[in-house]
Amino acid sequence: MTALTEIRENVVENQVEEKVQTYYSPEEYLKLEEAAEFRSEYQDGRIIPMAGGTPNHNQIAGNFYGTLNFAAKGQPYRVFINDLRLWIPSKRVYTYPDVMLVAGKLEFAEGRKDTITNAVMVAEVLSSSTADYDRGGKFKLFRSIPSFREYVLIDQYEMHVEHFCKRDDNKWVLSEYDGAEAVLKLSCVDFEMRLGDIYDRVDFESESESEE
Repeated sequence: MTALTEIRENVVENQVEEKVQTYYSPEEYLKLEEAAEFRSEYQDGRIIPMAGGTPNHNQIAGNFYGTLNFAAKGQPYRVFINDLRLWIPSKRVYTYPDVMLVAGKLEFAEGRKDTITNAVMVAEVLSSSTADYDRGGKFKLFRSIPSFREYVLIDQYEMHVEHFCKRDDNKWVLSEYDGAEAVLKLSCVDFEMRLGDIYDRVDFESESESEE
């Protein structure tokens, strides 16, 4: 065997080994996630590290969560932010939505008390790196959840919100909101919120400077 042949075989072996190691079962992911310092999502065998949030991202999610959580008091809904995991069994995906609304009793993934399956509404704060996925592939994943009815996408670089709502005929309707006086209304829960309040204390200039 020549030295060149040996090198090529080692490269092939390393590539095969790398491909094998990049697939994880849901059980392996959950075990790794419990010990991990930073959160990751799981997509049908792949573990995807989650990017850190900016101050604006955190502020927007917190503003929306706080008002929605207060509005849900006295109603059969629960609201969660950031750390509660969502399992989408038909797509073999674990994810952490920015804000989730659940109607009635929590339905947990089998054998788990930290992962639910029955989100009614999800809100995501868009970033430059996730916006396309949140609007496309991720929305498709959420639509496979039987209980899922509403999807809210909040831009963190300008006052703009996209709201998708599922009608009784299973068609999704998009409404868009711009400017501080526009009012976002949800249909699955008695809730409305001015965009000015969603973006309260958000500094767009500092965010644009950090992107440069």
